Amino acid sequence: MSYADDLRLARDLADMASVVAMDRFRAQDLRVETKPDRTPVTDADQAVEQALRAALQESRSDDAILGEEYGGDRASGRQWIVDPIDGTANFLRGVPVWGTLVALAVDGRPVVGAVAAPALGRQWWGAEGEGAWTADRIGGTPRRLAVSGVRELTDASFSYNSLKGWQEEGRTEELLRLADCVWRTRAYGEFWSYLLVAEGALDVAAEFDLKPYDMAALVPIVEEAGGRFTSVDGSPGPWHGSALATNSHLHDQVLTMLGR
Repeated sequence: MSYADDLRLARDLADMASVVAMDRFRAQDLRVETKPDRTPVTDADQAVEQALRAALQESRSDDAILGEEYGGDRASGRQWIVDPIDGTANFLRGVPVWGTLVALAVDGRPVVGAVAAPALGRQWWGAEGEGAWTADRIGGTPRRLAVSGVRELTDASFSYNSLKGWQEEGRTEELLRLADCVWRTRAYGEFWSYLLVAEGALDVAAEFDLKPYDMAALVPIVEEAGGRFTSVDGSPGPWHGSALATNSHLHDQVLTMLGR
């Protein structure tokens, strides 16, 4: 089955979201609230998701929607999964590492993903059977993504997002064990780490305390670039609260290192 039309729509939605979000990035009157889970939300998060939902209602009215700000449950059949601004804390502090994530899942399996990070001037997209791609700006020349060929952990570059996340999960010992085995560790954070794996610039990325909308758009991009995407415990897909993305060659080794 071809998802080319859905991929075009996902990219259009991400581009539209970029316009809405950039209008509020570094705005002096940005409104910020704290949600019950103690994470921040801005008026930009809400405006972007409202725009995405309206566009999807017009173009894919029969499809379900799951979004960070206005909810939804996992659904069978076709479901769009959106994170209006992944990296809200960065957004409200003026850090350019944030982006809109748009995914289509079919029976819970992400098959289309598009990410726009306008403050970085980057886009990434992919779909089952369509490959994974990136461009430096809207309308830029696409480049096909491919993961690295690194096969030894001692040669690997690993991004773990934040030490606090691993501490809260009680997995500090496993993190330090893996960090001690690899060539290099960094905490690039948010969606970016996983896309750097898809680009071949990183070899491993992992973190905890994630929701499906944090991951769904990343899954087909990483996998179409030749990588693997599971939970830290090895379960496929974005539904298990954690993420491990690798270049495939290292995946089983990392799962062993992170196992209890």
